[in-house]
Amino acid sequence: MKLLQLFKANFRREFILLKRYLPNTISELITFFCIFLTMFFGIKVVGDPNTMESNVQYTIVSYVFWFLSLGAMQGIGWSIMTDAQLGTLEQLYMSPMGAWRILLSRIVSTTLQQLIILIVLLYLTMLVTNTWLNIDIVSILPILIFTVISMFGVSFMIAGMAIIIKQVNAFLQVLQFILMALTFFPMSLSPYLALLPVVKGVDMTRAIMIQNKTLLDFDLSDYISLIVNAAIYLVLGILVFKRCEKTAMTKGVLGQY
Repeated sequence: MKLLQLFKANFRREFILLKRYLPNTISELITFFCIFLTMFFGIKVVGDPNTMESNVQYTIVSYVFWFLSLGAMQGIGWSIMTDAQLGTLEQLYMSPMGAWRILLSRIVSTTLQQLIILIVLLYLTMLVTNTWLNIDIVSILPILIFTVISMFGVSFMIAGMAIIIKQVNAFLQVLQFILMALTFFPMSLSPYLALLPVVKGVDMTRAIMIQNKTLLDFDLSDYISLIVNAAIYLVLGILVFKRCEKTAMTKGVLGQY
Protein backbone atom coordinates (compact mmCIF):
# COMPACT_ATOMS: atom_id res chain seq x y z
CA MET A 1 0.00 0.00 0.00
CA LYS A 2 2.81 2.41 0.86
CA LEU A 3 4.53 1.72 -2.45
CA LEU A 4 1.25 2.36 -4.28
CA GLN A 5 0.80 5.68 -2.48
CA LEU A 6 4.40 6.57 -3.28
CA PHE A 7 3.82 5.85 -6.97
CA LYS A 8 0.56 7.82 -7.06
CA ALA A 9 2.21 10.81 -5.38
CA ASN A 10 5.13 10.85 -7.81
CA PHE A 11 2.87 10.28 -10.84
CA ARG A 12 0.85 13.31 -9.77
CA ARG A 13 4.08 15.26 -9.18
CA GLU A 14 5.40 14.54 -12.68
CA PHE A 15 2.04 15.42 -14.23
CA ILE A 16 1.98 18.75 -12.37
CA LEU A 17 5.51 19.53 -13.62
CA LEU A 18 4.48 18.80 -17.22
CA LYS A 19 1.41 21.00 -16.84
CA ARG A 20 3.15 23.82 -14.97
CA TYR A 21 5.91 24.08 -17.57
CA LEU A 22 3.60 23.42 -20.50
CA PRO A 23 5.41 25.69 -23.01
CA ASN A 24 8.64 23.78 -22.37
CA THR A 25 6.85 20.43 -22.72
CA ILE A 26 5.23 21.48 -26.01
CA SER A 27 8.51 22.84 -27.39
CA GLU A 28 10.28 19.55 -26.60
CA LEU A 29 7.63 17.57 -28.45
CA ILE A 30 7.73 19.93 -31.44
CA THR A 31 11.54 19.72 -31.52
CA PHE A 32 11.60 15.92 -31.53
CA PHE A 33 8.87 15.76 -34.15
CA CYS A 34 10.73 18.23 -36.39
CA ILE A 35 13.93 16.19 -36.03
CA PHE A 36 12.04 13.11 -37.16
CA LEU A 37 10.54 14.89 -40.17
CA THR A 38 14.04 16.03 -41.14
CA MET A 39 15.25 12.43 -41.00
CA PHE A 40 12.20 11.24 -42.94
CA PHE A 41 12.61 13.72 -45.78
CA GLY A 42 16.34 12.97 -45.84
CA ILE A 43 15.51 9.30 -46.49
CA LYS A 44 13.11 10.28 -49.26
CA VAL A 45 15.68 12.50 -50.96
CA VAL A 46 18.82 10.36 -50.78
CA GLY A 47 17.40 6.89 -50.08
CA ASP A 48 16.76 4.03 -52.48
CA PRO A 49 13.11 4.21 -53.67
CA ASN A 50 12.90 0.41 -53.64
CA THR A 51 13.64 0.20 -49.91
CA MET A 52 12.26 3.57 -48.84
CA GLU A 53 9.15 2.21 -47.09
CA SER A 54 11.09 -0.32 -45.00
CA ASN A 55 13.70 2.34 -44.17
CA VAL A 56 10.99 4.74 -43.01
CA GLN A 57 9.41 2.03 -40.84
CA TYR A 58 12.80 1.20 -39.35
CA THR A 59 13.44 4.86 -38.62
CA ILE A 60 10.05 5.40 -37.00
CA VAL A 61 10.44 2.49 -34.57
CA SER A 62 14.06 3.33 -33.75
CA TYR A 63 13.27 7.00 -33.24
CA VAL A 64 10.36 6.23 -30.90
CA PHE A 65 12.61 4.05 -28.76
CA TRP A 66 15.32 6.71 -28.79
CA PHE A 67 12.84 9.25 -27.44
CA LEU A 68 11.69 6.78 -24.77
CA SER A 69 15.22 5.80 -23.73
CA LEU A 70 16.28 9.45 -23.39
CA GLY A 71 13.71 9.99 -20.68
CA ALA A 72 14.04 6.60 -19.00
CA MET A 73 17.85 6.51 -18.82
CA GLN A 74 18.49 10.17 -18.07
CA GLY A 75 15.47 10.84 -15.86
CA ILE A 76 16.90 10.01 -12.43
CA GLY A 77 20.18 11.76 -13.24
CA TRP A 78 18.38 15.00 -14.06
CA SER A 79 16.23 14.55 -10.95
CA ILE A 80 19.30 14.21 -8.72
CA MET A 81 20.91 17.33 -10.24
CA THR A 82 17.69 19.32 -9.85
CA ASP A 83 17.26 18.29 -6.22
CA ALA A 84 20.90 19.13 -5.53
CA GLN A 85 20.48 22.59 -7.06
CA LEU A 86 17.28 23.25 -5.11
CA GLY A 87 18.79 21.93 -1.89
CA THR A 88 16.12 19.23 -1.52
CA LEU A 89 18.29 16.18 -2.17
CA GLU A 90 18.82 15.42 1.51
CA GLN A 91 15.07 15.49 2.07
CA LEU A 92 14.78 12.32 -0.02
CA TYR A 93 16.90 10.53 2.56
CA MET A 94 14.62 11.64 5.38
CA SER A 95 11.82 9.55 3.95
CA PRO A 96 11.28 6.09 5.52
CA MET A 97 10.69 4.72 2.00
CA GLY A 98 14.33 5.20 1.02
CA ALA A 99 15.72 7.40 -1.74
CA TRP A 100 16.06 4.65 -4.35
CA ARG A 101 12.37 3.70 -4.05
CA ILE A 102 11.35 7.34 -4.46
CA LEU A 103 13.58 7.72 -7.51
CA LEU A 104 12.27 4.45 -8.96
CA SER A 105 8.67 5.60 -8.57
CA ARG A 106 9.62 8.89 -10.23
CA ILE A 107 11.17 7.26 -13.26
CA VAL A 108 8.29 4.78 -13.61
CA SER A 109 5.81 7.68 -13.48
CA THR A 110 7.78 9.69 -16.03
CA THR A 111 8.10 6.70 -18.37
CA LEU A 112 4.37 5.96 -18.25
CA GLN A 113 3.57 9.56 -19.12
CA GLN A 114 6.12 9.50 -21.92
CA LEU A 115 4.56 6.32 -23.30
CA ILE A 116 1.21 8.09 -23.54
CA ILE A 117 2.86 10.98 -25.39
CA LEU A 118 4.77 8.55 -27.62
CA ILE A 119 1.60 6.75 -28.65
CA VAL A 120 0.15 10.07 -29.83
CA LEU A 121 3.40 10.99 -31.62
CA LEU A 122 3.64 7.53 -33.20
CA TYR A 123 0.17 7.70 -34.75
CA LEU A 124 0.78 11.30 -35.82
CA THR A 125 4.05 10.23 -37.43
CA MET A 126 2.40 7.33 -39.26
CA LEU A 127 -0.32 9.69 -40.45
CA VAL A 128 2.14 12.29 -41.74
CA THR A 129 4.38 9.74 -43.46
CA ASN A 130 1.50 7.52 -44.59
CA THR A 131 3.49 4.55 -43.28
CA TRP A 132 1.57 2.20 -41.00
CA LEU A 133 3.15 -0.21 -38.56
CA ASN A 134 1.82 -3.36 -36.93
CA ILE A 135 0.75 -2.17 -33.47
CA ASP A 136 0.25 -5.54 -31.79
CA ILE A 137 -0.10 -4.53 -28.13
CA VAL A 138 -0.23 -8.14 -26.86
CA SER A 139 3.15 -8.90 -28.46
CA ILE A 140 4.81 -5.54 -27.91
CA LEU A 141 3.91 -4.94 -24.26
CA PRO A 142 5.87 -7.83 -22.60
CA ILE A 143 8.99 -7.04 -24.63
CA LEU A 144 8.63 -3.33 -23.92
CA ILE A 145 8.40 -3.93 -20.16
CA PHE A 146 11.71 -5.81 -20.00
CA THR A 147 13.36 -3.32 -22.34
CA VAL A 148 12.32 -0.44 -20.08
CA ILE A 149 13.58 -2.33 -17.01
CA SER A 150 17.09 -2.42 -18.49
CA MET A 151 16.77 1.33 -19.12
CA PHE A 152 15.96 1.86 -15.44
CA GLY A 153 19.14 0.01 -14.47
CA VAL A 154 21.28 2.35 -16.57
CA SER A 155 19.38 5.31 -15.14
CA PHE A 156 20.32 4.28 -11.59
CA MET A 157 23.99 4.08 -12.60
CA ILE A 158 23.82 7.63 -13.95
CA ALA A 159 22.02 8.77 -10.80
CA GLY A 160 24.85 7.31 -8.72
CA MET A 161 27.35 9.40 -10.66
CA ALA A 162 25.17 12.49 -10.18
CA ILE A 163 25.05 11.98 -6.40
CA ILE A 164 28.84 12.15 -6.15
CA ILE A 165 29.86 14.66 -8.82
CA LYS A 166 26.50 16.51 -9.08
CA GLN A 167 27.12 17.98 -12.55
CA VAL A 168 26.78 15.34 -15.29
CA ASN A 169 25.32 17.57 -18.00
CA ALA A 170 28.17 16.93 -20.45
CA PHE A 171 27.88 13.17 -19.97
CA LEU A 172 24.10 13.24 -20.49
CA GLN A 173 24.57 15.19 -23.72
CA VAL A 174 27.02 12.61 -25.03
CA LEU A 175 24.71 9.85 -23.83
CA GLN A 176 22.04 11.06 -26.26
CA PHE A 177 24.20 9.98 -29.20
CA ILE A 178 25.12 6.69 -27.51
CA LEU A 179 21.41 5.96 -27.04
CA MET A 180 20.77 6.78 -30.67
CA ALA A 181 23.36 4.19 -31.66
CA LEU A 182 21.82 1.59 -29.33
CA THR A 183 18.32 2.10 -30.72
CA PHE A 184 19.25 2.41 -34.40
CA PHE A 185 21.93 -0.30 -34.74
CA PRO A 186 20.46 -3.63 -35.92
CA MET A 187 21.28 -6.86 -34.09
CA SER A 188 22.51 -8.28 -37.40
CA LEU A 189 25.73 -6.29 -37.01
CA SER A 190 26.90 -8.49 -34.15
CA PRO A 191 25.22 -10.95 -31.74
CA TYR A 192 27.26 -9.39 -28.92
CA LEU A 193 25.07 -6.28 -29.15
CA ALA A 194 22.55 -8.29 -27.10
CA LEU A 195 24.82 -7.73 -24.10
CA LEU A 196 24.08 -4.00 -24.22
CA PRO A 197 20.90 -2.52 -22.74
CA VAL A 198 17.87 -1.83 -24.95
CA VAL A 199 19.29 -3.35 -28.17
CA LYS A 200 17.64 -6.78 -27.93
CA GLY A 201 14.25 -5.40 -26.97
CA VAL A 202 14.27 -2.80 -29.72
CA ASP A 203 15.26 -5.44 -32.29
CA MET A 204 12.41 -7.75 -31.23
CA THR A 205 9.91 -4.88 -31.26
CA ARG A 206 11.04 -3.85 -34.74
CA ALA A 207 10.44 -7.41 -35.92
CA ILE A 208 6.86 -7.24 -34.58
CA MET A 209 6.03 -3.78 -35.90
CA ILE A 210 7.73 -4.07 -39.30
CA GLN A 211 7.80 -7.80 -40.12
CA ASN A 212 4.45 -8.58 -38.44
CA LYS A 213 5.94 -11.18 -36.13
CA THR A 214 4.23 -12.38 -32.93
CA LEU A 215 5.55 -13.66 -29.60
CA LEU A 216 5.40 -17.21 -30.96
CA ASP A 217 7.87 -16.36 -33.75
CA PHE A 218 10.77 -15.79 -31.36
CA ASP A 219 13.03 -18.50 -29.95
CA LEU A 220 13.38 -19.29 -26.26
CA SER A 221 16.93 -17.93 -26.42
CA ASP A 222 15.52 -14.53 -27.44
CA TYR A 223 13.37 -14.35 -24.33
CA ILE A 224 16.15 -15.59 -22.06
CA SER A 225 18.50 -12.95 -23.46
CA LEU A 226 15.89 -10.20 -23.02
CA ILE A 227 14.89 -11.14 -19.46
CA VAL A 228 18.40 -11.83 -18.17
CA ASN A 229 19.65 -8.58 -19.70
CA ALA A 230 16.89 -6.60 -17.96
CA ALA A 231 17.47 -8.30 -14.60
CA ILE A 232 21.25 -7.84 -14.69
CA TYR A 233 21.11 -4.15 -15.59
CA LEU A 234 18.43 -3.37 -13.00
CA VAL A 235 20.24 -5.17 -10.16
CA LEU A 236 23.61 -3.77 -11.24
CA GLY A 237 22.15 -0.28 -11.51
CA ILE A 238 20.68 -0.35 -8.00
CA LEU A 239 23.92 -1.79 -6.56
CA VAL A 240 26.00 0.92 -8.25
CA PHE A 241 23.57 3.57 -7.01
CA LYS A 242 23.71 2.28 -3.43
CA ARG A 243 27.52 2.17 -3.59
CA CYS A 244 27.73 5.75 -4.87
CA GLU A 245 25.21 6.79 -2.26
CA LYS A 246 27.36 5.29 0.50
CA THR A 247 30.48 6.96 -0.92
CA ALA A 248 28.74 10.36 -1.00
CA MET A 249 27.65 9.94 2.61
CA THR A 250 31.11 8.87 3.72
CA LYS A 251 32.71 11.90 2.05
CA GLY A 252 29.97 14.19 3.30
CA VAL A 253 29.07 15.48 -0.18
CA LEU A 254 25.48 14.24 -0.37
CA GLY A 255 23.91 17.64 0.17
CA GLN A 256 26.70 19.74 -1.34
CA TYR A 257 26.44 21.29 -4.77
